[in-house]
Amino acid sequence: MPLQQRKIPLSAALLSLSVASQSVSAGITQEVEDAFNFYHYGKNGSIKMDLNYRYENANQEEVPNPLLNGRPLPPARQPRTANANTARLRLGVLSPVFHGLQGYAEYEGVYAMQSDYNSTRNGKTGYTVIADPYVNELDQLWISYAGIPDTLIKGGRQRIKLDDDRFIGNVGWRQLEQTYDSVLITHNNQQLLGLTINVGYIGNVKTFTSTTENINAPIINVNYKVSDYGNLVGYGYWLGYTEQENYAKSSQSYGLRLTNYIKPGDSFKISDDFGLVYTAEWSIQKDYINSPKDYTVNRYNLMGGLTAYKFTVQGAMEQLNGLGQNQTFQTPLGTNHAFQGWADQFIVTPKDGIRDVFGTMMYTLDRSNVILTGVYHNFYDDTGNIHYGKEWDFMAIKKFGKHYSLLAKYAYYDADQYSTNTQKIWLQGNINF
Repeated sequence: MPLQQRKIPLSAALLSLSVASQSVSAGITQEVEDAFNFYHYGKNGSIKMDLNYRYENANQEEVPNPLLNGRPLPPARQPRTANANTARLRLGVLSPVFHGLQGYAEYEGVYAMQSDYNSTRNGKTGYTVIADPYVNELDQLWISYAGIPDTLIKGGRQRIKLDDDRFIGNVGWRQLEQTYDSVLITHNNQQLLGLTINVGYIGNVKTFTSTTENINAPIINVNYKVSDYGNLVGYGYWLGYTEQENYAKSSQSYGLRLTNYIKPGDSFKISDDFGLVYTAEWSIQKDYINSPKDYTVNRYNLMGGLTAYKFTVQGAMEQLNGLGQNQTFQTPLGTNHAFQGWADQFIVTPKDGIRDVFGTMMYTLDRSNVILTGVYHNFYDDTGNIHYGKEWDFMAIKKFGKHYSLLAKYAYYDADQYSTNTQKIWLQGNINF
């Protein structure tokens, strides 16, 4: 059946979520929250729990054969539509603070109730990829020390999220998150108001498919709040992969970033009802230890927008340059699902680079606590001469207080001269304490 006939309107998904949603008892929620906090044992000790159910449908049309100059694979070899019903549980214990020391241990596991999909590890290569393997793992295990003024030292397996997660993130959209065997030192300078310095070293990456990649990676990120105008950030990331199959991901990246859009709702206020949002960023990337080729490429990230009442409208362009195979601007540790379309066609930058010109509209319904988002992308190579395709993305999130949420999400990539038509649908429910 053609892909176009399989489309499900987002409105239908939202309606089903609206009918299914019920009010949550505030009293019971508070009792659970209190039970998860060790108030009588000491400062900050608690149990952490995150339960996430997701249905994901992924469908591709006329997947090309790489050996036949882009002509489609025969029908019998086309990947089948993928359906994944998965539940993810994270359960952690945070110790009380003792003389500046604190520890945390967290289990993470994914249970596949329906596994008609290629998780990249289950051997079902006849299906489209949905990268949520059925596994159990140690997600985090760290100890921190806060005995030095304005400084936190944390060592062990931990979550690291820097800036917008473009270079270093936890790949938070997937059921399994990405964590790091690392040491991270965070210094918040109280004398120089608004200065935050993160310096660290990453030795291993526990990926979102539960594999381990060895790496030697010093990192530094310096963030200074420039009054009400935003945050000025400078960074350097030296990713030295030590296993041959990952040598092509080795790189050194440096950049400068000015933005006032840290989270939805941020803006430079013009009046009580109007504000401006903006980002200007430039990065340069070069070959590093074990890179198979010498190269130097740039990245440009520009965004401007307006907030008015509960609307946010943005226009943006992100460009990652490419000079050929293994000579492209890559962000292998980033939360790449959040960039260049939710259909995930550009998780790895094409050899000719990519220019993503896109617009975003977001609206918050205060009374119902619903956030609606729509995004339109137009993709080219870094010269603008090759049109890769375009994409429409839609998402609705309904929150019930601090601990409960429902989500419906849709992505459709309309291919031109890159990849193939792809549609993805998600329905999700989350409980978090």
